[in-house]
Amino acid sequence: MKERASTITSQLDNVENAKAMVVFAHGAGADMHHGYLDALVSLMNAQQLAVLRFNFPYMDKRRLDGKRRPPDRMPALIDCYQTVLEGIDTQLPLYIAGKSMGGRVAATLASDKNLIDAKQLRGVICLGYPFHPIKKPENLRLAPLQDTQLPVLILQGQRDALGCENEISQYQLNQLCRLHYFADGDHDLKPRVKSGFTLAQHQAAAVATMRSFIDEINLPC
Repeated sequence: MKERASTITSQLDNVENAKAMVVFAHGAGADMHHGYLDALVSLMNAQQLAVLRFNFPYMDKRRLDGKRRPPDRMPALIDCYQTVLEGIDTQLPLYIAGKSMGGRVAATLASDKNLIDAKQLRGVICLGYPFHPIKKPENLRLAPLQDTQLPVLILQGQRDALGCENEISQYQLNQLCRLHYFADGDHDLKPRVKSGFTLAQHQAAAVATMRSFIDEINLPC
């Protein structure tokens, strides 16, 4: 049974003259109020993107009792994300997105033609897509990126331990997928000091790339 929208913790960070609404799901280990996501949302608002973020159920349970829990299984995560989408009423172009695990869930939804048509979804944004579990490069998670019916933007650190640039270059992905790599970035896009880049620079560039991706899709045919 799906979680009712009223029981899902969410927050809408709106902005005047928004160009689109982005539904953004957190990763496996940090909830929607983590400082990393706060920084991204501020940058997205500055790019005239409204952001709806939410917690998956296991994260709310962790917040209530302080006990660390593993993520819910993928079907439950998908049901939660779908329920959030069902509760949205907006005239803005709608995009689905997420950090790591959240991006994997969003990409999985992009193969559901009925959902895409019902909510008029325009595209997917994955920040640090988990192509495989850490230290298990043989356990690939390519299906969402092969079956997608929507354009997908993947923002990936060059040395991401869950899918680095060298590994990804060998994968067969849908032509609707486009990759943008960040120099020396890890799974959070964080570069090493010796690279000459900073996390703040990469985050700002990532959000600027999101906005360019959205602007391109929003252009009338």
